[in-house]
Amino acid sequence: MASTSDIRKGLCIKYNHDIFKIIEFLHVKPGKGPAFVRTKLKSVTTGKVIDNTFSAGHKIEDVRVETHKFQFLYSDPTGYHFMNTDDYTQIVLQEQALDMPDLLKEGEVVTVLINTEDNMPLSVEMPATVELEVTSTEPGVKGNTATNATKPAVLETGARVNVPLFINEGDKIKVETDKGTYKERVKE
Repeated sequence: MASTSDIRKGLCIKYNHDIFKIIEFLHVKPGKGPAFVRTKLKSVTTGKVIDNTFSAGHKIEDVRVETHKFQFLYSDPTGYHFMNTDDYTQIVLQEQALDMPDLLKEGEVVTVLINTEDNMPLSVEMPATVELEVTSTEPGVKGNTATNATKPAVLETGARVNVPLFINEGDKIKVETDKGTYKERVKE
């Protein structure tokens, strides 16, 4: 049993007869009244995101998890296929277990959280950034740089990201996986 002081991003808890992963949290101590923790929880079974507020000191039931490195192989209509980098066993996960499935590139190594009670995979944690190639984007319009102007771009995985005007087709860029936003151009 844990309490609200143990809440952190990525923690898996049992709540309302389901297992949820904490994706955002904020400890709030108002001037008047008791402290509380505002959280955003994502169900690992359905992928549904809910907002919840726990009062300070509230007991929460955490789920013991192990982390294993898996390599993304491919996706098909049955799901996303991963291979354990230690013992080469393969697992198939559904789309709701992934936070940003459109940023997954074949061969990418991710961390999979596995429930120690029943050895079921709970969720996939992507690396902080991924390097992807821009497959199509409009050329930047000269003179349109008074502010931080951006344009849409399609990446090699099919993901759509807004990029600065100087990015061209064929450039490799870093994308932040938690927000799905452009970070920087990769120097070759």
